[in-house]
Amino acid sequence: MLEGICIVISPLIALMEDQVRQLKSRGVNAVAVNSSMSKKQIDIALDNAIYGQTKFLYVSPERLKTRLFKARFEKMNVNLIAVDEAHCISQWGYDFRPPYLEIAALRKIKPNVTFLALTATATQDVVNDIQEKLQFKSNNVIRQSFRRPNLTYNSCLTSNKLNRIEHFLRCNEGSGIIYCSTRRKVKELALKLHEKGFSVDFYHAGLEYDERKRKQAAWFSNKIRVIVSTNAFGMGIDKPDVRFVLHHDAPHSIEAYFQEAGRAGRDGNEAVSNLYYNEKDLQLLEESVATKYPPIPFIKQVYNALGNHFQIAIGAGLNEVYPIDLAEFANKYKFNLLLVYNALKFLELCGFIFLSENYKQPSRLKVLGNNHDLYNFQVKDKDLHKIIQFILRTEMSVYEDYARLNEFKLKKATGLSLQTIHSKLQFLHQHEVVDFIPRSEKPTITYITERLLDSNFSIPPSIYKDRKDIAKQQIEAVIDFLETTSCKNNFLLNYFGEKNEENCFRCNSCINHLKTDFKILNSQLKKILTVIAKKEEYTPITTVLAALNAYKEEDVLHALRNLADHNEIHLDQTGKMIRVNRS
Repeated sequence: MLEGICIVISPLIALMEDQVRQLKSRGVNAVAVNSSMSKKQIDIALDNAIYGQTKFLYVSPERLKTRLFKARFEKMNVNLIAVDEAHCISQWGYDFRPPYLEIAALRKIKPNVTFLALTATATQDVVNDIQEKLQFKSNNVIRQSFRRPNLTYNSCLTSNKLNRIEHFLRCNEGSGIIYCSTRRKVKELALKLHEKGFSVDFYHAGLEYDERKRKQAAWFSNKIRVIVSTNAFGMGIDKPDVRFVLHHDAPHSIEAYFQEAGRAGRDGNEAVSNLYYNEKDLQLLEESVATKYPPIPFIKQVYNALGNHFQIAIGAGLNEVYPIDLAEFANKYKFNLLLVYNALKFLELCGFIFLSENYKQPSRLKVLGNNHDLYNFQVKDKDLHKIIQFILRTEMSVYEDYARLNEFKLKKATGLSLQTIHSKLQFLHQHEVVDFIPRSEKPTITYITERLLDSNFSIPPSIYKDRKDIAKQQIEAVIDFLETTSCKNNFLLNYFGEKNEENCFRCNSCINHLKTDFKILNSQLKKILTVIAKKEEYTPITTVLAALNAYKEEDVLHALRNLADHNEIHLDQTGKMIRVNRS
């Protein structure tokens, strides 16, 4: 509604791309700048944010530190800076990222621009920290209740998760999500459920973009009932009629669980979230902190091996992007693959590198020349003529922006081999008629700082030790949630600082208590009726209710009806008097 551009700071490439796609589908001009783009792409995108019609510019927090961005930011007419996933700015948050601390520096360049911080889950400590780190002039929090009265939370101890999930799916209707911790588990569980006759598919970030889009669309349109996924599925999900979210594995924080569970029942109708676990899961949760936080000497060893692997000189590498095969790298230096991954994530956390896990990026292309330049190449090469004709016919914006290129469709339309298509496009790229970025099959590493000397490489305790302590607390909170016998809903509300004393009477903890209470109530009721039976033949129900005033009236009435059903008592025609049947 306002003149100028909104800058959205977001931590994930997939999240940015999803929101940009949604905005464009609504006719809003949006663009994302991320590490998977070439320098030329980034240059054009930032130029359009100054001189073009761009309304939303999505950037990662790492991008804010670059000289190029700062120089262009000064020239932009900015109406709002929106910080998405704002809990990342707080060291008390479950996904702290130091580059988020750079955001407040934008205030010095444009002191009058409004800041908006957004997060779905934050404890009071995180809420306070977000405002402090973003230099709010005064506290200004707009908060909805964390209470979801239509959503039931359950934790289910089981030795056979597959059977429990299969039983749930057979006994319940509607669309749902099942979350697993790894891509391998996602695929395996989906295949097992498919073999048992369920309408199910799987989803993770390693799939091709077109495949992810197809699977998501099938689930949205209810052609597929259940999607089994890693936590990559959920960003931008706005499907209102999700009736259940099941967790095959426990998340590593209450915040992550609450976000994922909260994707159920957004239409306000009844929905359920079941978290399945076993004794081994509890052990793995406790061990996960040591795995996620490898020893500092090992992290330093990985950092040096990385520089040697890419042949980067000390003091070089700033803003350079390198594709990497993590398995090959770990094998080359005889490292444990999982520890390597977590070491890289920690180097990212410290702001040394950025690890893009957006595997299998599609090819992209932008026409740099004009129609005359293209025509000159078309008339000289019949294969190029077919390729250019197809691209111009199917990608209308290829002159203004980078278009995703589907080589398989191009192959089918032109009858040319993939090798020929790539060769011809590389030829145009070399002659600077187009900027062609081939598809990427590997994750990439971007150096946020130049390669450091050993003496300059240090990890402050506030990032390593304090974060490790917080991670331990988060794991303990998850285990407490799994094992608590008190109301699950109350546990979650209290975790986020929302005081509540009324039980939900819906979760399995509450139901188990009700079952226990009912047995006690039945026992006490029978004792009271035995005494009353000696005094008179008929007794008002109000007398019984008064004698059992520690219980809810509806529970006592339910117990009396149960005794009547079993012919132990008799209700008169009014339903207000009872008589004990003598055997």
